[in-house]
Amino acid sequence: MSKDLEEFLKSKNFSPVWVDDGLQPKAKEEFVLSRAYEPQRKDLATLVAELEEIKNVIEDAKLREWTLGSLLKFHNAGIPKE
Repeated sequence: MSKDLEEFLKSKNFSPVWVDDGLQPKAKEEFVLSRAYEPQRKDLATLVAELEEIKNVIEDAKLREWTLGSLLKFHNAGIPKE
């Protein structure tokens, strides 16, 4: 090992990225949970926009389900022989 690296390791001045004490994920998890139970005040326009986005995602999922169902039906039936 080089002398600089040895001195660096002996000094124990590691950046936070290098330190893994197991507390980091727990703190992040606690932060996420605290945000989940925090009351959020949104105006009506924002709520309507979010609901519209959710509605679009649901409609897209229904369309994909129908398409996959059609493809599966075609696959199970096979190509008709003439």
